[in-house]
Amino acid sequence: MRVLVIEDDAELAQAIGVGLRRTDMAVDIAHDGAAGMQRALQTDYDVIVLDRDLPGVHGDEVCRRVVEAGCRARVLMLTAAGTMDELVEGLGLGADDYLPKPFDFPVLVARIGALFRRAQSALPPVLRHDDVELNSAQHRVRRAGRPLDLSPKEFGVLELLLASGGRAVSAEELLERVWDEAADPFTNAVKVTVSRLRSKLGEPQVIQTIPRAGYRMI
Repeated sequence: MRVLVIEDDAELAQAIGVGLRRTDMAVDIAHDGAAGMQRALQTDYDVIVLDRDLPGVHGDEVCRRVVEAGCRARVLMLTAAGTMDELVEGLGLGADDYLPKPFDFPVLVARIGALFRRAQSALPPVLRHDDVELNSAQHRVRRAGRPLDLSPKEFGVLELLLASGGRAVSAEELLERVWDEAADPFTNAVKVTVSRLRSKLGEPQVIQTIPRAGYRMI
């Protein structure tokens, strides 16, 4: 899951980022509305955690632009004001959920997870390819009934490949969807992760390299 946090309170944004990364999410952070909106419109995020009271470009405007642009990301709006009018107004702008400050971090994680599942509703909870089975809800992978211990990045790569329906997924797409913006686009992280994933999946190989196109399940 790739998440964008748009929050002007640098200390809070950092705390949210650290906490979400510990739950195996890829997290990018922006500290103002203009930078956040630019990231949201350029990158395919799963969930955007958006502070409503942003300086410069207000959170309401960011939300409106994201929705108008047709971004598939679900928007979780944060605000210091938790009145019913604020809730109705925020949801009316196109936000998918609303969380007043201060909040308990486990609640934030649960809300983000719920929004992600809603965004991925077209996918079955269990993805299968031959004898490979990936359970997204339980974060579990088996091959021929044998459980596999995958790292978060290996799990994310396999999930994206299984969900692609046989389509070749480029290294650039894997880097964008599974890693965050701190990842070097010229790194060999994708190649190394796919190599480790193949080793853990064992024989016969089920991931094929397509020259100049990426990887797909075979």
